[in-house]
Amino acid sequence: MLDALANAVVDDVRVKFKRKVKKQGLAQNGWVVVDYGDVVVHLLAPDQREFYQLEELWQDGKVLLRLK
Repeated sequence: MLDALANAVVDDVRVKFKRKVKKQGLAQNGWVVVDYGDVVVHLLAPDQREFYQLEELWQDGKVLLRLK
């Protein structure tokens, strides 16, 4: 599922915004990162999300979009 989500994000941003992208991480490891330079998309499996608690780390940052 993470690969499908990451590929959808990559394809959509390439088409709509003509941006280059770097995709890193492996879905089977539970974390895929899509890097556009100014924007970084973290896609985590539920257990990885709970373990790393990125929301706590970045709680002072501005949330632009949250999907569940």
